[in-house]
Amino acid sequence: MRAFVSRSLVGLALWLSVFTPSLAQVVPAPTTPITPADTVTHPYENPNGIPAPPAVRPPWYKGKLVRASIVPAILITYGATTINGNGLYSSYQANRDIRKLFPTFRTKADDILIFAPYLELGAVLLAGVESRDDNLNIGLVILKSEAIMLSSVFALKNLTKIRRPDNSDMLSFPSGHTAQAFLAASIVHNEFRHKSQWYGIGAYTIATSVAALRMINSKHWQSDVFAGAGIGILSAHVGYLTHRNRWGRKPILPKGMSFSPTWQYNAPGLGMVWQL
Repeated sequence: MRAFVSRSLVGLALWLSVFTPSLAQVVPAPTTPITPADTVTHPYENPNGIPAPPAVRPPWYKGKLVRASIVPAILITYGATTINGNGLYSSYQANRDIRKLFPTFRTKADDILIFAPYLELGAVLLAGVESRDDNLNIGLVILKSEAIMLSSVFALKNLTKIRRPDNSDMLSFPSGHTAQAFLAASIVHNEFRHKSQWYGIGAYTIATSVAALRMINSKHWQSDVFAGAGIGILSAHVGYLTHRNRWGRKPILPKGMSFSPTWQYNAPGLGMVWQL
């Protein structure tokens, strides 16, 4: 009987191994999927087709145009509010204090120093320091900024007609020398601040010296040099913000905003149009 049962179990085992091989050879499934060799992950691919979330635009008061206008607006506003005897510390009061400190001092250095920041720009480039933009685009920004600054200064001088401290003419406000020096200093600062802030500090120190010498030489009031500094800085910022370089990058100004030269009251000027 035992021999019969043994032979029956052996036969059942042989029958199962022959007719059900899947039970005899069970291979466990892999725990992790195998990535085919030709499906390399790329950082810009979107294989699942999920749309990217829309870009969140910062509010207008955090835009580049507003940030670039804060310092120039403060300088121009202070200069405009201290014309003649106006303001808490008027131009007349400042001129009186300057005359006490420098009663007879005169120099022509301010006529030369207005271009010193540009000399610094060229020297730094020749020394091999990498600027933010290439030489062609730096030149284009300078030309545009100079046109904005010169037209603005010329228009304001002919509109305001404020007499100089030395009574030489009625073209005191704003200071063109100061505007020129601060424009050039702003170009230096924008081109090399990613390398070192000291390039801009040196250029702005020269520009401040020009403003001080214009008052010491009795060529300008305090209001003139503050407004001139603001116009120079603002002209450089507008030159950069509206610049479309030769690689076709879009300007940074808000959509619908444009600047164009104007001619009013027999004087050139700068007009702004913003289509909302």
